[in-house]
Amino acid sequence: MTHLTPQEEEAMLYLWRLGKGFVKDILEQYSEPRPPYTTLASTVKNLENKGYVESRRYGNTYEYTPVIREEDYKKQFMSNFVRDFFYNSYSELVTFYAREQHISADELKEIIRIIENQETK
Repeated sequence: MTHLTPQEEEAMLYLWRLGKGFVKDILEQYSEPRPPYTTLASTVKNLENKGYVESRRYGNTYEYTPVIREEDYKKQFMSNFVRDFFYNSYSELVTFYAREQHISADELKEIIRIIENQETK
């Protein structure tokens, strides 16, 4: 899976939300100030070239559909993130967020509960 730029990720998030759509549909998802239509069209074309979306032509325009599931992208992104910044250790990741007070004790307890429930399945 090829790395996405921040602009490509944002366009993909909107396209995943839509399920499929034309560039104008994706553009409507952005808050102001929206990127120019041509900039977004180039971004979506890059996504197609990278294999993240496929297109279907309707006259002069194209409808785009995600090929990569959002969940699959998140898994890959997080795996790379943890590998690159936290020595491939999710424990290091959680410790970092706990020390920086971006995660509460209640959230940590919820994470532990989820892990324990996964182990019993």
